[in-house]
Amino acid sequence: MATVLIVDDSETLRSQLRKHLEQAQLTVLEAVDGVDGLEKYRSHPEIKLVICDVNMPNMDGMTMIEKVRQIEAGKNIPVLMLTTESGADLKARGKELGLRAWVTKPYVAETLVAAVKKLVQ
Repeated sequence: MATVLIVDDSETLRSQLRKHLEQAQLTVLEAVDGVDGLEKYRSHPEIKLVICDVNMPNMDGMTMIEKVRQIEAGKNIPVLMLTTESGADLKARGKELGLRAWVTKPYVAETLVAAVKKLVQ
């Protein structure tokens, strides 16, 4: 069973996403912002995928992913950005950081779970 890290400041979104991913037989870890997400990533080498929001307090998602990429094990970790943002500049920056998918909120559970399963295989 693959482990997925959800990084989002919305407790409601994390809870809903956790439910969908656990129903798909995935293990879920949660973080409340980029600082917490980076700490969780560093302390859980079993993480196979990061799902991250862009706009969060303390450290935004793009900065967190930049820092994850500086860790040897994080250079190739698949990252799915789940956000309300859809600007071309942000997406271009995400592409530079090696994001594997960009999904805008609100998301369709079945589609997101299918994408996650594909990325963790």
